[in-house]
Amino acid sequence: MKLRSILRVLSLLAFLSACVAGYLYYSSLKEYAFQEAERNALNRLQTTKKNLSAFFSENIKPVRVLAAMQPLVDVLVHPDPQTLNAANALLDLFKKTLDVEVCYLMDLRGNTLASSNRNDPDSFVGMNFSFRPYFQDAMQGLPASYLALGTTSRKRGAYHSYPVYRKNSDTPLGIVVIKASIFFVEKELTPEETSIQLVVDPQGMIFISSRSEWLYQLLWQLKPDDIRRLRQTRQFGNGPWHWTGLRKNGEKEVIDASGKPYLFHQIAVDDYPGWKIVHLYDLKAASKLVSEPLLKIIQPVIIVLCLLLGASIFFLYRQASLEIARRRTVEHALRKSEERYRSLYHHTPAMLHSIDKNGRLVSVSNYWSDALGYTREEVIGKKLTDYLSPDSRKYAEETIIPTFFKKGFIKDVPYQFIKKNNEIIEVQISAITDRDEQRQTFRSLAVSIDVTERNKAERALQEAKEALSSYSKDLESQVRKRTREISGILQYTPAVVYIKDADGKYTMVNSKFEELFGIRSADVRGKTDQDFLAPDIADLFFKNDDRVLREKQSIQVEESIVIDDDAHTYLSTKFPLYDGKGRVTGVCGIATDITALKKAQERLRRLSASIMTNQEKERAYLARELHDELGQVLTALRMEAVWIRSRVIQSDPIASARALTMCELIDKTIEEVRGLAIRLRPGVLDHLGLVEAIEWYTADFEKRYDISCVFEHDDGPEIRGSIATAAYRISQEALTNVARHASATRAKVTMSFDNSNLSLTIKDNGKGFEPDSLGDAEGLGVANMRERANLVGGFFDVQSRPGGGTRIRFTVALTES
Repeated sequence: MKLRSILRVLSLLAFLSACVAGYLYYSSLKEYAFQEAERNALNRLQTTKKNLSAFFSENIKPVRVLAAMQPLVDVLVHPDPQTLNAANALLDLFKKTLDVEVCYLMDLRGNTLASSNRNDPDSFVGMNFSFRPYFQDAMQGLPASYLALGTTSRKRGAYHSYPVYRKNSDTPLGIVVIKASIFFVEKELTPEETSIQLVVDPQGMIFISSRSEWLYQLLWQLKPDDIRRLRQTRQFGNGPWHWTGLRKNGEKEVIDASGKPYLFHQIAVDDYPGWKIVHLYDLKAASKLVSEPLLKIIQPVIIVLCLLLGASIFFLYRQASLEIARRRTVEHALRKSEERYRSLYHHTPAMLHSIDKNGRLVSVSNYWSDALGYTREEVIGKKLTDYLSPDSRKYAEETIIPTFFKKGFIKDVPYQFIKKNNEIIEVQISAITDRDEQRQTFRSLAVSIDVTERNKAERALQEAKEALSSYSKDLESQVRKRTREISGILQYTPAVVYIKDADGKYTMVNSKFEELFGIRSADVRGKTDQDFLAPDIADLFFKNDDRVLREKQSIQVEESIVIDDDAHTYLSTKFPLYDGKGRVTGVCGIATDITALKKAQERLRRLSASIMTNQEKERAYLARELHDELGQVLTALRMEAVWIRSRVIQSDPIASARALTMCELIDKTIEEVRGLAIRLRPGVLDHLGLVEAIEWYTADFEKRYDISCVFEHDDGPEIRGSIATAAYRISQEALTNVARHASATRAKVTMSFDNSNLSLTIKDNGKGFEPDSLGDAEGLGVANMRERANLVGGFFDVQSRPGGGTRIRFTVALTES
């Protein structure tokens, strides 16, 4: 009985010891699993960070090289089909060579001029991306890298931009952009089923994810204002963006909306401030990975205690099964790893190859075969040196390959490959050896980087540096010479010249300014107009200068200045000054004294007005003489002819017929004299007004020249005096030109009234002409019409083009009766 109790106690103690040992084993195993998971997470984060950094930086140098290419500069300076085709060809070449999604060129306003996807449905050509940060930074002369969702293609990518400069200029003409797809990078993020990897922006937007359903979701909950600002950037489309439901539970743990806990780690992305790589590890899955194997071990132990030998056999069977399962799991993981390696090997945008210890190729990447133009079957088993230039082959066989197999690595060795089309490309090769278990080299892994364009660019850069040095010396000499010339111009020019900053303070005035206002340059520097000028002059200067600063464009105005009771008129040209970033920093003014010219113009205007008035008086006098004197004489002559005809009608029929003919000729002459008198000065203009005069003239014009002429007019005030005369003469001259030169079949005269202004338009459907090509004789009629318009204070305009007819417009304010 006592022995049984001892056995029971021993059994109980053994059972408790096993339980305690199992619990301690489970706890330590669980702790070890969590620590291992954390180490794996940190290692995976570091690996992912390196991969992302390599991916994000691989196009930084290519975009700099692309921006320096002359075809892109040419199309920005002279955009025509030839330069555009050259730029598109260059963008296509870079897209294919770099294996990126798209390359495109933008002008300084953000419009896309050329693109490698110009023929695709989602082409960027004509699109404006000036709102993108990579455009704004590049236009400031700064290279930019940017992660975003394409607004047109709706595809995610990494954007790299760089400004395009004209030679010897520091002002960008535009920018060039390379967009690389993130597909292959996201494929490499795929971890085990127990973990999730994400790449998020500073706001927590998930931009890259190992689980597609988490894309474009918010890692953390954002406020409405933050979401609104995120939408305004258009970096990730227009939303909506849902929250993943994750909440922090301590420093290294987060919980999702369903309550599932995750081990949380994050690391910053190089060169992308605020962007982070996040790793989430499923803690329940980790516990399950620990508890399930432990339970599988404990169960056979219990069965062994109960069933002894049978349980032992079952336990050994279970252990064997688990070992086989683990081996299969490892083999499956190994196959996936090998598949990822092969995908990376063949799709990496670099020339990868392996050779055996005899120097024969055992494998090449797709990029290698594409770059040299060979198929994989054509090169496998051949010597690598067969594809090198003679000099590179000798260098490799005598120096590099022996050194490589001895040391086990080489780095940045320059070679020249000969492509299948006999084109030579320059590369830099870096390689390591792969050794077997006996530490014997059995193959190599080499990476070749095509540096053909880079070497060309370096050689061109060296030549450019030498040319720049020579040019700089010449430029310094020219600058000194131009400085002396400009100083002499400012000192001796009869014009008034000054420069102000954006606050209206003078920074420079010339000697003529000092003479005009009686103040020295040293005393005026740093002062505003109000500090030393009369209020009316200061207000005039400030108003015009402020207009230049606000509108950011040059103006030309007349400014009247009274100095010592003597009025002077200046023709002032004012224009904005800019700094290197295109910001307005001040205004420059150049004023020329045109007082004498204005007085001469006024005298000439009065003389022209006097000539026109006397001309109209002379026309009126001639019209009255023709109508009153010659008309009466012709009427009397007709009466005599009628009397003669009545006398000889019976006795001399022939003389009677001649007398009848004489009557008809006299009637026609009387009609022509009356028409001539009316055209010289129509009485209807003086008695009935402008509308009736033009209406009579258009009807007479249609009858005389067999050209359809329509007159349309609005109801308006009665117009007489000099304005009526000017409008009538302009209509007369314009229609005369239509009959003589236009070869027209239709003319239209329109008179309208708007806000106390008279507008007269004469339009025809004739052959038209180039207004700037008129000679002195051809343009005399136009000059006469413009002179008449100016004398009454009106505006005269001629619009015409070959084959498009002519339109003449006269506008004047009705301030004169």
